[in-house]
Amino acid sequence: MSAQIPPAPVDPAAAAAGRAKVTVRTVAAKRKSGDAITMLTAYDYPSAQIGDAAGMDMLLVGDSLAMVVLGHENTLSVTVDEMLHHCRAVKRGAAAAMLVGDMPFMSYQVDAPSALRNAGRFLQEGGMDAVKLEGGRSVVPQVQAIVAAGIPVMGHIGLTPQSIHALGGFRVQGKTAAEAKRLLDDALALQDAGCYSIVLESVPDRLAADITRRLTIPTIGIGAGAGTSGQVLVFHDVLGLFERFTPKFVRRYAELGTAAREAIRQYADDVATHSFPAAEHTFTMSDEAWQAYSALADRPAGTATSARRRTGVAAPTSTR
Repeated sequence: MSAQIPPAPVDPAAAAAGRAKVTVRTVAAKRKSGDAITMLTAYDYPSAQIGDAAGMDMLLVGDSLAMVVLGHENTLSVTVDEMLHHCRAVKRGAAAAMLVGDMPFMSYQVDAPSALRNAGRFLQEGGMDAVKLEGGRSVVPQVQAIVAAGIPVMGHIGLTPQSIHALGGFRVQGKTAAEAKRLLDDALALQDAGCYSIVLESVPDRLAADITRRLTIPTIGIGAGAGTSGQVLVFHDVLGLFERFTPKFVRRYAELGTAAREAIRQYADDVATHSFPAAEHTFTMSDEAWQAYSALADRPAGTATSARRRTGVAAPTSTR
């Protein structure tokens, strides 16, 4: 039996803004009008609430959680069950954004039937609105099967982290004419297979802009310049929470990692100097209750029953 996903609590900020639920139609309309599409990764309830309240069109539960949340060296280690765990948390935190679940390594590459089964789990168990998978023409059968079942699919070409070993590392894709044509052909094939949008990662800006121009569906860039239909970045990169390395295409809008260390160091200092907790952080007890407790506390444990009688405290009733 599949897990039941409770309705997402309405985020006050999203409700106040009067945002309607973002769907594939919303995204398509923004591409047609030329309005930029905003996308951010989210991995848990707090990050989903923050991204949703900030007005993100889409939140991606990315397999990047393997690195930025679970501490792995790359994205290959994360499993479907781990992804679904995080998807459910994001679902509970988002009110309006379209939710996209990233299908992890080996959850769709084997064949179309297994890809469809796993994609279905992202909607049925994870509460997602769509799924994302990496690859071009090689995954067209999988995309077709998933789309035919009524599940929206976001494609992903260029630098595909799940193929990092085959690509020879994290390197820009499409820098030669042959590579560029291959990416264009992949994008067109994914569009024909039914993808509602495509992520272009680490692609030269003029190539990304040309692919975007030739497609009728939106492109979401990450390290692909400003000529795409929208942009996506990793939550921890934007906020300065992932410090192992910073890709060239990232702009860090805050340094919360530094701020967090400073705050926790101050907390440790306050505990060590006995300045925390202070009076405003503590709970009190009436003098009458304290006197009664003191009388009870000084008596041997075997006299607890008679002490209850003298203090008017009822003895527990047996349930046998």
